[in-house]
Amino acid sequence: MSRRAWTQLLPVLSFVLLTPGIVDAQGILLLAHGGRADWNREVLALADRVDSSVPIEVAFGMASKRTIQDALERLAEREVTSVVAVPLFVSSHSSVMRATEYLLGTRDDAPAQMEAFGNMAARMAARMASRRGSKEEADDDPGFDWTTPVETTIPITVGPALDSHAIVSEILLSRALDVSEAPEDEVVVVVAHGPSSEDDNELWLGNMGILVEAMRTRTDFGRIEHLTVRDDASEPVRGQATEELRAVVEGAVDEGKSVLIVPLLLSYGGIEAGIRERLEGLPYRMARQALLPDERLSEWVLLQVNER
Repeated sequence: MSRRAWTQLLPVLSFVLLTPGIVDAQGILLLAHGGRADWNREVLALADRVDSSVPIEVAFGMASKRTIQDALERLAEREVTSVVAVPLFVSSHSSVMRATEYLLGTRDDAPAQMEAFGNMAARMAARMASRRGSKEEADDDPGFDWTTPVETTIPITVGPALDSHAIVSEILLSRALDVSEAPEDEVVVVVAHGPSSEDDNELWLGNMGILVEAMRTRTDFGRIEHLTVRDDASEPVRGQATEELRAVVEGAVDEGKSVLIVPLLLSYGGIEAGIRERLEGLPYRMARQALLPDERLSEWVLLQVNER
């Protein structure tokens, strides 16, 4: 090949080699808790924004093998040769995450909750089929095992959940500033759902501490606190979490500060209502929305792929 031909070809080769997804046909499996129709639409809208750069398919559910398997098959039809699973979860430290890793073949041992997640996913699939007036989905494979890893020949890597990523702290800060009036006279309280396990809860709080520290360096808020409410834990644990939350808010009010509650949730639709119940009778302002919708989360998804 002549020097001139090579010169003309080099820009094309550079584009192919440097553009994500061109050479290795990488795809994204976006994992998300299923929820209300409006929440699902927000997740699908996020996926649409990402899809213009990298093929992406969404698997809704809590460690649901069926939805994960179906999404992987859709990616295979799009001729991807490797997949990065991106968990659109608040934390990597949960039984849902461990069960999902097992289903994707990146964790050797099934977690203790695997059977419970499988039963829940099967009931959900049957309920969805019933709503459509058909038993096709529930009956087309009566021997389907919801608790074993998915079947695929595509290599899969699993990225972390949102955890302590800088983009999350940016979004939380913008939610706080949106309801702020006089930052120096305000105490921000970042509140997450949290897990049942004590060990997992410590890891959640550790990541939340990193997020809060990043927020502190960029604002003049009087103080920023963080805690979890642990709705799924036993009653004594939930009760203690409620006492801690109320004590933080009451302490700030006693100091003459206004309180801003900023839930570390992907979407509103239930958990924030429980936070309001726990704070009944106390003065505060709550952020107008959760993490979604926010275009910065599309950027976060793409960053997870580039970092794998």
